[in-house]
Amino acid sequence: MEDSSANRPGRRARPRRRPERQQILLRRGLALGGGLLILILVVLGVKGCLDARKDRALSDYARDVSQIVEETDRTSKTFFDKLSDPGTLSVTEFVIQVSADRSAMDGYASRIDGLSAPGDMSHAQNALELVYELRASAMDEIADKMSTALGDVGSEKAATSIAMQMQKLMASDVLYASVVRPEIDGVLASNGIEGEDVPKSVFLPDGTKWLEETSVSSALESVSGSSGGETPGVHGLGLIGTSVNGTELTAESTTSVSSEGTPEVEVQVQNQGDSTENGVSVSVTVSGGSTLSGTISSIAAGETETALIPLTPAPSGEVTLEVDVATVPGEQVSENNKASYTVVFE
Repeated sequence: MEDSSANRPGRRARPRRRPERQQILLRRGLALGGGLLILILVVLGVKGCLDARKDRALSDYARDVSQIVEETDRTSKTFFDKLSDPGTLSVTEFVIQVSADRSAMDGYASRIDGLSAPGDMSHAQNALELVYELRASAMDEIADKMSTALGDVGSEKAATSIAMQMQKLMASDVLYASVVRPEIDGVLASNGIEGEDVPKSVFLPDGTKWLEETSVSSALESVSGSSGGETPGVHGLGLIGTSVNGTELTAESTTSVSSEGTPEVEVQVQNQGDSTENGVSVSVTVSGGSTLSGTISSIAAGETETALIPLTPAPSGEVTLEVDVATVPGEQVSENNKASYTVVFE
């Protein structure tokens, strides 16, 4: 008999799952895994680049600090070697060289302020700026008082002031040794950077010797007693005019000047004494902060010369400029050596 079920209409047989669908799913999985792997590699690569950039920034910062510190220590050695043994330096020569040391110190402070400190170094940078603010302000005051300390009138008071500035220098050494250097080296170590540790820096040598007024006075006596010191007759300087970029300033009112470019202060100084004065130091302090200085090499008796002092960084808005012409040996009247001006930089 024939099997009638073979010809009976009924359900269709279920089609087999096509292998193409499995292949599509497999390809999608491989593509997803490959994309994820690429993403991981990209992230790791970016992180590696950022880490390398950070390490370079830290190393560059440490090298910049080290360079400035080494130059600072050379200036310290030059200054204190001179103070300990002035040799044949005359009063004028000694004052000129101290003014040069002051200018160098002001330059180091400006370079420290201009450093770009990586994030991890921000606290160390703040402390380092204070170290150099102390050093620069101390050297400014020492240079300003040096001529008076080497003269007859007010020499004792000036020597006392110089000795007090030595305390600032010692404080800067303590701050550098206890805060700045350990923090910089610690940040370098925590980031696995070796061989870039910053050096020690001791500006004030010989322990507490220079903190005593007697030590300062004794050292300066050998300068004032050398040949070429104070000459007989009347000695005195006068600040007779100040301008900024050609605009004359007046002490009694506010003066507006252009802030384009680097402002330059022009200080006119007259020799009101009987003899030529050499190495005349002139300083400008901006709103009680940074002090900038310049030197007039020589002013003949009765003549007027000008000191040019660039204001860097350039101030903005309303500021107070305090101009001070350092006294020369033998100068007894110094009230006309200073002036204060209110200036608006527009």
